[in-house]
Amino acid sequence: MNQNTTIPATAIPLLPEQAAFGHVDHWIFDLDNTLYSHEAQVWPQVNERITLYLLELFGLDGLSSHELRRYYYERYGTTLNGLMSEHGVDPGDFLAFAHDIDLSLLDPNPALGEAIAALPGRKLILTNGSRGHAENVAGKLGILHHFEDIFDIVEAGFLPKPERATYENFLARHAVDPARAAMFEDIDKNLLVPSALGMKTVLIVPRTPDPFRETWEQAVVEASHVDFVTDDLTGFLKPLMRPGATVPVTGIPGE
Repeated sequence: MNQNTTIPATAIPLLPEQAAFGHVDHWIFDLDNTLYSHEAQVWPQVNERITLYLLELFGLDGLSSHELRRYYYERYGTTLNGLMSEHGVDPGDFLAFAHDIDLSLLDPNPALGEAIAALPGRKLILTNGSRGHAENVAGKLGILHHFEDIFDIVEAGFLPKPERATYENFLARHAVDPARAAMFEDIDKNLLVPSALGMKTVLIVPRTPDPFRETWEQAVVEASHVDFVTDDLTGFLKPLMRPGATVPVTGIPGE
């Protein structure tokens, strides 16, 4: 399927995933546009803050700043990576500025929390964002306490997904066996390495087109590195829930 294919308005039927995930006891989730839907207006705010950061840093107009953000994202994987590579920007200042957003439209999702809690084994977040941003978002969703830890862009040495070294560092730090892991992501290229490493992969697509993201970022992709596609994460996880099979989790370090 062409990656620029328009997102269908109809729901994507679930496949018989129970057998496919029977061996999985390490559950790895991306954060933005994966654990919440675009209607919460979280990611557009982050993009707007990044554009404003570029505007103030370089004295550009809004349109030029927007195009510069897209350039860095496409060439370096993240705007931050581009700014650090080309201009030596302080990452702490950038992340604090970019993630200073309003989460009032992000509602708690107890059904998702219940589904994650009942997955057998360990649950981790792997994000190109900051730990603080992940804690704020997952906390507002009411699901933060279900995750053992967060591996953010700082722990990745500011090398973003889909770089292979980032996944390898994550696996080593958390002693994750990729053959027993599943990765949930909203961008298909970020599933290439997890699939090559032996993980089960699930692509999360929006139920309705997101006007604030590129078409290719939200397309339904049929490819060997994408095992499953869903527009309903909670619904997808429910058949995988095995009550009583979870391991104790002490919570995010530093809480």
